[in-house]
Amino acid sequence: MSLGVDLVPKKICSLDCVYCEVGKTTKLTLDRKEYIKLDKVKEELTNYFTNNPEPDYITFSGSGEPTLNIHIGEILQFIKQIKPNLPIAVLTNGTLFFDKNVRDAIKNANVVLPSLDAASKEVFNKINRPSNGLTIDKYIQGLIDFRKEFKGEIWLEIFLLPGYNDHENELIELKKAILRINPNSVQLNTLDRPGTLSNLRGATKKEMQRVVDFWNLDNLKIISAAPERKNIPAYRKDTEAVILETIVRRPCTLDDLTKILGLHVNEINKYLDVLDAEKKIESVVQERGIFYQTRKKYEI
Repeated sequence: MSLGVDLVPKKICSLDCVYCEVGKTTKLTLDRKEYIKLDKVKEELTNYFTNNPEPDYITFSGSGEPTLNIHIGEILQFIKQIKPNLPIAVLTNGTLFFDKNVRDAIKNANVVLPSLDAASKEVFNKINRPSNGLTIDKYIQGLIDFRKEFKGEIWLEIFLLPGYNDHENELIELKKAILRINPNSVQLNTLDRPGTLSNLRGATKKEMQRVVDFWNLDNLKIISAAPERKNIPAYRKDTEAVILETIVRRPCTLDDLTKILGLHVNEINKYLDVLDAEKKIESVVQERGIFYQTRKKYEI
């Protein structure tokens, strides 16, 4: 059970990844600002801890890049002061680690989960579509420097996208980068549902296993498939039912579901992944975006 802390509005990010299930980046930037007021975040956290059971983790994540918030370090320390034994995880693309201020801000986290999908300039620009001024060399060096300074666990996520970063030359360069970064764990992931482009597909189990065999790394694993989330105690059948009952009436976008159900975009995404994997829903690309609807053969 993780309490998510979202420090930037949707979707402010340093990357505009073609596969992002949250949607297209609306503000592409490297500028660190107070996107969400520090006092407001502290107030909400205090209220939560006063009125709710303690979660297993606090997770900095959200619908944009959390390290863009200039106060992330202060918020992390605030949590550590009032809940010193509560572990903190930071889900980040890791692109701002070239800035020592960013590295110092999250140095007291327990687990940091950065991402890396490319090791060459061409593939980086094609799959991640970075903000101006961000290069792949600066990106990778930032991750290397962070590893040298950070005392906690680093779980590096690599998103495999067929036709983008799965050819041999890129896989060779990615392995070199992984060895230089030296993370505790490497997690191989792929697309569950449509990204920001309509012609993408997820890697098959066979394609994922080919990369595992090619890299031959002891700390590499394919992350669990979406249906396995149902085995996690936090997975709520009533939330799944509400989402299904909503889209059976009319197709909805991710934004529609967020507004109708009052749930965070990341929370809804977890359920959509499972429903899609179980072939209960399907996605349709229309002018206003990607709509989710129940499959014709499925009845709730």
